[in-house]
Amino acid sequence: MCGIIGVIDRQRRKMDGSAIKRALSMMNERGSGEGAGYVAYGAYPEYEDCYALHVFFDNIHETKRTLEAMLEQWGHIVHDERIRTYDQPNLRTVHIPWRYFFKPYAGLMAHSTSPEDDIVSQIVMKINTAHTGALIYSSGKNVGVFKAAGWPEEVADFYRIEDYEGYIWLAHNRYPTNTPGWWGGAHPFNLLDWSVVHNGEITSYGTNRRYIESYGYICTMFTDTEVVAYLMDHLVRKQNLDADLAVRALAPPFWDDIDRMPEKEQDLNRALRLAYGPAMMNGPFAIVVANHEMMVGFTDRIKLRPLVVGEHGDRLYISSEEAAIRAMDPNVERISMPPAGKPIIGRVAR
Repeated sequence: MCGIIGVIDRQRRKMDGSAIKRALSMMNERGSGEGAGYVAYGAYPEYEDCYALHVFFDNIHETKRTLEAMLEQWGHIVHDERIRTYDQPNLRTVHIPWRYFFKPYAGLMAHSTSPEDDIVSQIVMKINTAHTGALIYSSGKNVGVFKAAGWPEEVADFYRIEDYEGYIWLAHNRYPTNTPGWWGGAHPFNLLDWSVVHNGEITSYGTNRRYIESYGYICTMFTDTEVVAYLMDHLVRKQNLDADLAVRALAPPFWDDIDRMPEKEQDLNRALRLAYGPAMMNGPFAIVVANHEMMVGFTDRIKLRPLVVGEHGDRLYISSEEAAIRAMDPNVERISMPPAGKPIIGRVAR
């Protein structure tokens, strides 16, 4: 179940949210009305040098002060405001969505190769494990996640998603299986630059979670998709793997397939499996991840969940269904279905 779709414009030309809303609504039969969401890259050009922290507050009067006290220890709040929402008849407002535009004090972690990112990552982990009634669910620069427990059209109208623009969009319609539907558990999941939408089940979640938590990440949202966002951040930002190698570590070829490869490819794939074995994901899944420079789609090694690719000029589409791509772009030129385990990568022009 679950419906996923993503689009990237390689020339960074922006699209408003109306088309992605229309596309996601084509996959309503893949959801249950218990979670939907959208993410836009390039959403906050006026604060592009700040980390945009999206927060769900349970009690605005008590928890807001606690969160702001922590932020002021680690940096400067440039601006904050309630995220504008619009009441929907069938969507019950459980949390208060708020956003902060935040600049960390980089000198506090001068030993780090990415001090500002490390500060923000630690803030996310500390707030989300403190059980104070605040949840940071989006934390990147010039990127915003908009999600709730509802149907795609309801969530889109709740945030009026067509008012936002981005050159990369991801969207997700959720059908919860192992965990309940709730606002924090809706997709996309985000940490810093990385956002993830996922259809399927990560049956290796326990192993993957123990591996990533050994590096200081803490999983708090009761869903296997959260660990994918942390794994991508760890492998690409901290381990300096290129995206295609990170995907190969997460969804590597079978040993029998590696044995039939040319010698150099054998050596590379064996090294990845040995070095990152606990990061390998098992189970049926189709995943689309993005950061500011790219969008990547991939499936499990035998493709137990669907993934369709479309192209039109500088735009690349990845989705669960061709119909959703055509709803977004009726003039799409090329439609294909990538082989199992092969990543589809679209990068913005330099």
